[in-house]
Amino acid sequence: MNRVPGDAENAHSSSVDSCPSLRDVHSINPAQLMARIESYEGREKKGISDVRRTFCLFVTFDLLFVTLLWIIELNVKGGIETTLEKEVLQYDYSSSYFDIFLLAVFRFKVLILAYAMCRLRHWWAIAFTTAVTSAFLLAKVIISQLFSQGAFGYVLPIISFILAWIETWFLDFKVLPQEAEEENRFLIAQDASERAALLHPGVLSDGQFYSPPESVAGT
Repeated sequence: MNRVPGDAENAHSSSVDSCPSLRDVHSINPAQLMARIESYEGREKKGISDVRRTFCLFVTFDLLFVTLLWIIELNVKGGIETTLEKEVLQYDYSSSYFDIFLLAVFRFKVLILAYAMCRLRHWWAIAFTTAVTSAFLLAKVIISQLFSQGAFGYVLPIISFILAWIETWFLDFKVLPQEAEEENRFLIAQDASERAALLHPGVLSDGQFYSPPESVAGT
């Protein structure tokens, strides 16, 4: 017979615990919610998030760094003009570094177009560029004669391979999860602000409280 009150008490406590959102909404400060929503909308007006901007800067660094190494390689081989004519106009897959430079240009164009201009929120573009880069560099290292040309035969392929995979890691583990988390926070804050507006109607203004004018004595 004593089990009935205990069961009723447990049911009541479980029902109270199952509705934490109501208590949370009552404790929410609408001003803080609106500040969060406005800050998120301000970031959206920028057109690109901070972490995505960092990714685009790293993609640009990839192109510039590979270009710099290629220019140094041209100078080491005996002058830019002579070596440039030999590697570009008389291109040879087994001995030229020009294709590694074109590979960096390819990564830059695809990634900037996909993630800066089109603001893509998927990993397929970075997966495509990394797969093409890895396959091309592995084939070039196996077939070509780059290792017989000194240190640059090792440096350029290895640097291009590492940069491509760093870009993949950064996008997949930093850019996309952080943007998804910020969007979820915005949706939660927006939903909570709507609930708070329903549960806590706006504060009455001073104009809604007034006192009647004083009556003239004797009237």
